[in-house]
Amino acid sequence: MADAILVTRPEPGASDTAARLAALGFAAVLAPALTIAPRRLTVAALPQAVLVTSGNAIAALPDSLLTIPLLAVGDATAAKARQSGFATVHSAGRDAAALAALAVALLHPGAGTLLLASGEGQGMALAATLRGHGFTVRRRVAYAAAPAGGLPAAAQTALTTGTVRSALFFSPHSARTFMAILQRDMPTADVRGIEALAISSPTEAVLRAWPWRRVRVASHPNQEGLLKLLQ
Repeated sequence: MADAILVTRPEPGASDTAARLAALGFAAVLAPALTIAPRRLTVAALPQAVLVTSGNAIAALPDSLLTIPLLAVGDATAAKARQSGFATVHSAGRDAAALAALAVALLHPGAGTLLLASGEGQGMALAATLRGHGFTVRRRVAYAAAPAGGLPAAAQTALTTGTVRSALFFSPHSARTFMAILQRDMPTADVRGIEALAISSPTEAVLRAWPWRRVRVASHPNQEGLLKLLQ
């Protein structure tokens, strides 16, 4: 059985995933579907807390927020926040719904505004949920994701020669974009021998549109959950 694993995650996370795969004995083939362009946020007044829906948002946060409690969507994002100097970090350990529940449990609507840092076009549902609980939420775009220019040569070779065992998908957006790029760059590509591994049920729903060998979803919506599917 082929041991190559296609990684559609954008940088800087793709390299981390590749290193984790190598430690497990797999050969990673990088094929990022998206490119991430961080933005630098300016904050006029300090919020009660910062909520972050992705590790990609951390780089956009100014140093003035380092002493403000930060609530992260998952453990990897929380670890990245700590590495960046945030002193008080809480992890929801799962997804946006868990992040909302964590905010409701730890914070009070009367204690100040919440700053929600998310990707362009993301975070609206989370902001609406929090406002429904009485919070004032400032949603700010911390990064933008754009489609990658094309499939890397190594990925095209792996797909052509049939050496890809599984493909990892980290979001519905990246899954949808990868499939569009693949259809454009390799219209005759055959994915019927490849297992598609989805980080979440919404991602799985996007992947079901293609005839993969099978589609499986991680028990937890994070990288650890995806990698467990390989074991």
